[in-house]
Order: sequence, then C-alpha cells, then structure tokens
Amino acid sequence: MFMFYAPAVLLSPMTILLLAALIPPFILLVKVYRMDTIEKEPKGLIFRLVLAGALTVIPAGFLEGIGIGSVLTPLVGKENIYLYNFLQYFLVVGIAEEGVKHFALRKITWSSPEFNYRFDAVVYAVSVSLGFAAAENISYVFSYGLSVALVRAVTSIPGHAIFGIYMGYYYGMARWARNRGNRAAGSHYMCMSMIVPVLLHGAYDFCASSRNSVLALCFYIYIILLDIAAFREVKKLSREDTYID
Repeated sequence: MFMFYAPAVLLSPMTILLLAALIPPFILLVKVYRMDTIEKEPKGLIFRLVLAGALTVIPAGFLEGIGIGSVLTPLVGKENIYLYNFLQYFLVVGIAEEGVKHFALRKITWSSPEFNYRFDAVVYAVSVSLGFAAAENISYVFSYGLSVALVRAVTSIPGHAIFGIYMGYYYGMARWARNRGNRAAGSHYMCMSMIVPVLLHGAYDFCASSRNSVLALCFYIYIILLDIAAFREVKKLSREDTYID
C-alpha cells in the first residue's frame, strides 16, 4: 500500500505548490552558503535565521497594515497614484519588511561568537531575507498558482536575496568598525545596512507595481542590473573575506 500511496502524496497539487515556493529560495541560500569558503557557519544558526526570517512576515504585515490603512491612505489619499505608491513602497513596505529582517538579524547574530568574518554577515542577512521570501512565496503561490511561482523565482526571490547581500555587507562593516573602536563608522555602516536595502526594495516594488510601460521597462532593466551588480559584489566579498574579531 505504501508503494502506491507515497508517489500520490509527492505529486499532490499542494506538495507541488509547496516545492515551487520553497525550492528557489533554498537554491539561492545554498549558493550563498557555499561561497563562505573560510569558515562555514553552523547549520543550526542558519536554520534559526531562516525561521526567524519566515516569522517576520507576521509583524511586517501588521506594520504595513497600520502604515497603509491607518496613516498613508487617510493622510495622502490615492488621487495621485504615483505619489501614493512611492510613499507606500519606500516609506511603508520597504521600511517595514527590511526593518523586521534587520531586527531579527541583529537580535540573533550581533553577539554571536560565530560572527567573526565579514562574509558571515552576508550569509546571515541572506538567510533571514530568504526565510522571509520563502514564507511570502508560500502565501503567493497557494493563492495564485504555479504561474506566480515561476515569475517570483526570477524576480522577487532573487530580489530579497540581493537586499540581504547589501544589508549583510554594511552589517559586516559595522561589526568590523565597532571591533576596532571606531564607533562613528560603526554607526554609519549600521544605518546603511538598513537604508540601502530599504531603497533597493522600495525601487523594486514601485517599478513592479506600475502599469506605466516606461516604469515596467525600468523594472526589468533594474532587475537585470541589480542581479549583475549583486552577483559581482557577493563574489568579491567572498574572495576578499577578512577576520573581524
């Protein structure tokens, strides 16, 4: 009986949707994890970061609901849709989502003894970001089907990974500066580890949400250029990894 039951479970529509949602972020996470060539991070720590990232979709959704429904819409209105979307994606969605990711990242890793190389910060931030992306992806895929999974696999999933790469770069620099007694530089880099992902995220969502053909074209150009820049940056960070303790 088991011989016939197992394949049916594996090929059930729900299983296919779940795999479609989880495989893209998992592949990217493994790719970045393998680029940590000097000293691999404990898998238990990575799991905690991914789980924390997945759970942050809850407070992010709560903050977005308040920011959009209780603040932005009553104060600004939707008469100027471009202004409304700009404020929504840069000041509400970008700050809410990258803010909860940043909080989880710092809470778990800042005092961790495992955090002793600059590239560790990239692995940590990408883990949180892809945990968030995986949870978000499950919601979208189960709501809208496999076609959404395919689109998100080449757009929003890499997007979250890229936001994590830049968050991790500045986060690692903040730790590096603080450990050398340069508190001013440490504070600067810590602020940048939040600001840069918010700006990248806001620009992504603003262009993606627009029905304007010019902004739609900008979106695809932006994704391509961002992918290329992030791929080069993460390879460089891996190659030039340095001890920070």
